[in-house]
Amino acid sequence: MTSHSNNSAMREFHFTAQDFERIRKLIYERAGIALSPAKQDMVYSRLARRLRATGTDSFAAYLARLERGDEVEMEAFTNSLTTNLTAFFREQHHFPLLAEHVKKRGEKHPISLWCSAASTGEEPYSMAMTMVDLFGTFTPPVHILATDLDTTVLQKAQEGVYPLEKLEKVPEERVKKFFLKGTGEQEGQVLVRKELRDMITFRKINLLDESWPMRGPFDAIFCRNVMIYFDKKTQYDVLKKFVPLLHKDGLLFAGHSESFYHAADLFKSLGKTVYELSPQAREHAWHG
Repeated sequence: MTSHSNNSAMREFHFTAQDFERIRKLIYERAGIALSPAKQDMVYSRLARRLRATGTDSFAAYLARLERGDEVEMEAFTNSLTTNLTAFFREQHHFPLLAEHVKKRGEKHPISLWCSAASTGEEPYSMAMTMVDLFGTFTPPVHILATDLDTTVLQKAQEGVYPLEKLEKVPEERVKKFFLKGTGEQEGQVLVRKELRDMITFRKINLLDESWPMRGPFDAIFCRNVMIYFDKKTQYDVLKKFVPLLHKDGLLFAGHSESFYHAADLFKSLGKTVYELSPQAREHAWHG
């Protein structure tokens, strides 16, 4: 079986341009993700798994089920289409900058950080390791909120169990310090130390929701490699909601291919995809 569009006759399920448009509309409304036509084959292969899993014989029937408001399947649909590419210390240069920023905060403890696209947990755990190294203790005065739209990956993040190959690029001394290696049935896997897991609260949050169920102030927000899936208006709306939750001197860390020049009234670039609040936005930030 192939999923190439020019071989659509060989596909297991009939998949039309109209089906793809309905999917684009649903995922945009639900998650703000703007799917390009080039993603058609990827969408087919990911959702064909859902059709098999639900015993549905056509995309038309499956989409009708979503449009009728099947919330359980809508969650599975969203989870299937959100990309979860992540790694420990991805975009490594951000972590020393985070440490430097927190150090400057001096005695203004406790420190509060938000990882807003936590995926399977590598990013918030990297933030936690950075804080342990900075404060020289496994119980630093730091709390990390880690959120994601995808409940499946959040579950994995909370468990903190990873295949050993996920740590290939992590220095050996860090592996020894922060992970427990599995033996017997768990051989080839590692578990994040409990002290790191205790620093983090995992919650499901959709960045598109009109309001979020938490209060600031955050000393830093990581929102990396998620905005690339949003159109400019959606990006602006999300950035605007970050402002009152960020401490007036707080930082926003973005992904390597993301830039927010269209939101210059909200955030000012410091280089290396790190942003601070613009002078006018500071008036609406948290002054604590």
